[in-house]
Amino acid sequence: MNNTQKRVESITARDVDFAQWYTDLCLKAELMDYSEVKGFIIYRPYGYAIWENIMFYLDREFKLTGHENVYMPLVIPESLFQKEKDHVEGFAPETAMITTTGIEELTERLIIRPTSEVLFGTHYAKVVNSYRDLPKLYNQWCSVVRWEKTTRPFLRGKEFLWQEGHTVHADEAEARAETLGILEIYRRLGEELLAIPFVTGRKTEREKFAGAIETYSIEALMPDGQALQSGTTHYFGQGFAKAFDIKFQDENNQLQHVHQTSWGVSTRLIGAVIMVHGDDEGLIMPPYVAPVQVVIIPIQGQRDNVKKAAVDLRDKLRGQGVRVTLDDTNKTPGWKFSEYEMKGVPVRIELGPRDLEKGEVVLFTRHDRMKRSVALDDVASMLPDLFKTIHQDIYQKALDHVRSNTYEATDYDTFKALIKKGGYVAVSISGEEAEIKIKEDTSATARVIPFDQTLITKTCPVTGKPATQTVWFARAY
Repeated sequence: MNNTQKRVESITARDVDFAQWYTDLCLKAELMDYSEVKGFIIYRPYGYAIWENIMFYLDREFKLTGHENVYMPLVIPESLFQKEKDHVEGFAPETAMITTTGIEELTERLIIRPTSEVLFGTHYAKVVNSYRDLPKLYNQWCSVVRWEKTTRPFLRGKEFLWQEGHTVHADEAEARAETLGILEIYRRLGEELLAIPFVTGRKTEREKFAGAIETYSIEALMPDGQALQSGTTHYFGQGFAKAFDIKFQDENNQLQHVHQTSWGVSTRLIGAVIMVHGDDEGLIMPPYVAPVQVVIIPIQGQRDNVKKAAVDLRDKLRGQGVRVTLDDTNKTPGWKFSEYEMKGVPVRIELGPRDLEKGEVVLFTRHDRMKRSVALDDVASMLPDLFKTIHQDIYQKALDHVRSNTYEATDYDTFKALIKKGGYVAVSISGEEAEIKIKEDTSATARVIPFDQTLITKTCPVTGKPATQTVWFARAY
């Protein structure tokens, strides 16, 4: 049995146990490791590099739209956290607290931030005085702690990395536009970087963020038919502004409360990329988010001409901004092929003496497992178009999966059968009563209220009452 076979067999097949496949891959592809405290993972370089590429994309987009990065403290005094009642009720079950220095008890317990609304609220109350100070468009990159009972790498942890934007505005229309504008940036993040077709829409009252007036979400559909909430944006109205007394003097010299938003995505996106695109051989990384876009593997690399050609090609690709690595270790080519396929490197270039004699290299693309011979001199110039093609192919495959697993239900028996099958099921319901019963009967939750609000049926199939809105449901992570 060769090394390639062993490598593949060390990853559970997706159709055998999808959850175990995911965990196997997180470890074998060296994306993360477990720490000594359950729920707190170590982000290994390959996994963290994915997050860095997400950060680079979003940070650029945020700054192009006038946002600035700040950093708030790690801890929140308990008395401050208690100032917004709905917010406290939403986060109280999962807050971690510091009660002692190790020598003496603290006079007031400190909450390790599960989110930073209250910190931004108190800061804005100090720095906002006039309409000339608005808007304030702040974002921070940080980690937060939420004491989850059940954890899974990247998808749900006691600590995770994220960005959280918090903005304040003079009027409601501008704040609402901010909320939807960021939602669009998140949607494009999926389409342009992650090759994930996010479904977007508004959350129901039951599913919205604690303290928000409206919450919007990007949802990704996994191969097993379950949905993953991948990011959210929130319009807070003036609730937090009143709780924290964030006021400004308007153009008529009248004191007004600001209108506020909040929004964020986290390292959960890494989990989405793994699950949406991966296969039984390992990861399939979309090229624009891939930590390594090209790996060069010299065959008989000890030969001077092969070694020189490989180094020259690596340096040429680096010079045009390609994330490329040259593996000239003494491990066998077969082991290297398997290793980089498992890590999802989009393009592999094999280069040996016979190839050089013909002025060619062998080019392998991970997503379709196709090999072809190409001229060595053409490699650098062809890669941009090749990356674009790979990205489009991966995105289209994911989009086809969403489209073929999105259904409409006109009666409750059909709805339950479709939910059991997996995927999104759109149904027109009468309201919260129907939503609660659906969750009790099927474990499915409301994912989004789509922006296109065409009623499928005039009567709710669940309650028999008049339908008021169409909602997409799915089972979810």
